[in-house]
Amino acid sequence: MSEITNSNSNDWFESWFDTDYYHILYKERNDEEAQLLMDNLTQYLNLPEEARILDLACGKGRHAIYLNSLGYDVTGIDLSENSITEASAAANDKLHFKVHDMRENCDEKYDAIFNLFTSFGYFDEDADNLKTLKAIHNSLTETGFAVIDFMNADYVIENLVPEEIKTVDGIDFHIKRTYKDGYIFKEISFEDKGKKHQYTERVQALRLADFEKMMEEAGIYLLDIFGDYKLRKFFKTQSERLIMIFK
Repeated sequence: MSEITNSNSNDWFESWFDTDYYHILYKERNDEEAQLLMDNLTQYLNLPEEARILDLACGKGRHAIYLNSLGYDVTGIDLSENSITEASAAANDKLHFKVHDMRENCDEKYDAIFNLFTSFGYFDEDADNLKTLKAIHNSLTETGFAVIDFMNADYVIENLVPEEIKTVDGIDFHIKRTYKDGYIFKEISFEDKGKKHQYTERVQALRLADFEKMMEEAGIYLLDIFGDYKLRKFFKTQSERLIMIFK
């Protein structure tokens, strides 16, 4: 029996992100690197000690938990109910988690909104990307800042690893990557407990010019652009990341 998500479906992220396998495959993501980014961002933005931060598409909350450990009042939101349930185990009076669609305005306003580690560009419709940007903009306080940390599509495409096998917890994840029709696809197939599984991740290969166009349409002011987690200058062909700070 196989479980297959259709790469043409606009809700692939709902099914894949809600599985235990998603978290198994990515559990070794670099926390040190992530914390470096958050340290640098909070210092660069000069956030006050009591700043309210929104972690947009927070997953199981590892970044929200770290931001909270720095003393901030943090809310993590994600579409995955399973992820929010797990993240909520770490909740306290200054750390909150809830299920929320990033395309919708938040009920409250935040001093900073972080959308980290390429948690954007999942949607079929460009209108949904614009809707997300507008929701971020509308959920900021008057003096607030937002950050989108996205892949540098040109760098990723140039350095795409077509095939690899990654073994985690005794499961061999067969991964194939392709670039087609403006999207980067990652096909993930594996077998566990006698069942075959197949999922497809699909992220729009958005460039800086795409974001600039959407931000202009959304009435957003792009303040700064960086190319890595040390907040160094962005170079189109060399930088691994595209980090945008706006308000």
